[in-house]
Amino acid sequence: MSYAIIGFGAVGQALARAFARRNIEVAVASRRPPEALAPQARAIGPTVVAKSLRDALKADTIILAVPFGEHREVANALPSWKGKTVIDAMNTFGVPPEELDGLPSSAFVAKAFTGAKLVKGFNHLVAATLAADPIVEGVHRVAFLSSDDEDAIAPVADLAKQLGFAPVKLGKLNEGGALVHARGRTWGQLIFQDLFKKEQ
Repeated sequence: MSYAIIGFGAVGQALARAFARRNIEVAVASRRPPEALAPQARAIGPTVVAKSLRDALKADTIILAVPFGEHREVANALPSWKGKTVIDAMNTFGVPPEELDGLPSSAFVAKAFTGAKLVKGFNHLVAATLAADPIVEGVHRVAFLSSDDEDAIAPVADLAKQLGFAPVKLGKLNEGGALVHARGRTWGQLIFQDLFKKEQ
């Protein structure tokens, strides 16, 4: 299985550190040419390899770590996404919910990546936490995963375990997965609070 991280900002670099910590090879790419990314990639670790977007997208599993508005640009870089697994690590902070056609953000993203198996994951941790060792005093930090494709979650859960996380499957994107989708400028804790209020 081959992996690539598209986007090399704070989240992309944090994910690259997670791969490097476990000596798992991962390609990294962004709008910038690979030679611009190479020094930082090498500083993170020898298994982090800067590539062009075209070459990075040859990987089996693609992790999206670009700003939400740029996901279509990545999607348009391949004529077909059939056979690929796309892990959506993006969030939609500041994006009005009405711009998502009433869908959870990852379901909206999935429409652009026709043919791909899409899994929401690794988006609920801030970059600094994502970059840190996920094993703290013998306890594994959780990685929430959700997908409308049941077959897609298992290999991503295996990857999460390899990276040191404890994967928790939340089900479909519009069910448990909705708990880890940003809504406008709200995420996580406030969403849970909203759900609890509705149940009372």
